[in-house]
Amino acid sequence: MHKPDVRLLITTFADQEAASATVRQLLEERLIACGTLLPGSISLFRWQGKIEEASEVIVLMKTDQERSARCMERLRELHPYDAPEIILLEPEAVFGPYAAWVREALGKAEG
Repeated sequence: MHKPDVRLLITTFADQEAASATVRQLLEERLIACGTLLPGSISLFRWQGKIEEASEVIVLMKTDQERSARCMERLRELHPYDAPEIILLEPEAVFGPYAAWVREALGKAEG
């Protein structure tokens, strides 16, 4: 496995409807190849001086280096939270055929 072009964006939403709508929009705009929704998570966090607890949907989105900055910007525009969790990770390795699929899904030539 070689150092891939694939990037992983992580975010959370209050409900599956908002998460799904945002993922579908980013797919339509070809900013992501895939979005995986993980409902049923519980987040505990400090917000405006208080400790809060909320049900959330974790979303893992796969993109590439070229689209990552625009994807983060667009996610911020679409996201309903005031200060959304938007974290970009650069994997050390990605299975070659999966990385090729991400490139293909984003409309990039093999290479």
